[in-house]
Amino acid sequence: MPLILASASPIRRALLDQAGIAHEAIPAGIDEAAVKSLHDDPERATVALAGAKAVAVSAARPGDWVVGSDSMVTIGGRSFDKPDNRDQAAEHLRFFSGKEMVLTSAAALAKDGAVDWAMADQAMLAVRELSDTFIEQYLDAEWPEVGYCVGVFRLEGMGVQLFDHIDGNYFTVLGLPLLPLLDALRERGLSST
Repeated sequence: MPLILASASPIRRALLDQAGIAHEAIPAGIDEAAVKSLHDDPERATVALAGAKAVAVSAARPGDWVVGSDSMVTIGGRSFDKPDNRDQAAEHLRFFSGKEMVLTSAAALAKDGAVDWAMADQAMLAVRELSDTFIEQYLDAEWPEVGYCVGVFRLEGMGVQLFDHIDGNYFTVLGLPLLPLLDALRERGLSST
């Protein structure tokens, strides 16, 4: 059976490709703000969003398994979405400077419009002190690609320079708790590896 990724994220597609998981990508197009507004806790919010994305696509593709995913950044209880523009990205980075960021990533599997499996994982990322000069140089090099990233960074790119240390799973930081997802796929016979 085909596997569908309910996302337009190039990194999530690449992670599944690199793991040898054949799939197609169909963005869910849900109202993420409406789903987030129902949950104060980042883990519940990301699981709900991942599930909503998977359900939306699986309802339109009977019989197919769909992976939904979502990530959220919080600092001191304040959550951040993807920046709307470069100026907002710079504002986010100035706020992140010298603080500890909590990155929550979730994945869900759905079939026939119902969630069958879901989970979330968190990583802690200590952002170093960032000067305005560094922020501008960083965005000169990384914009607009980091505009699609909730924490305004790509760990697989120059974003690694934002941090003093990172505690957590590498795949969670990239936006998809891949190892638990691979276990769930194997349990359902969707991966032979």
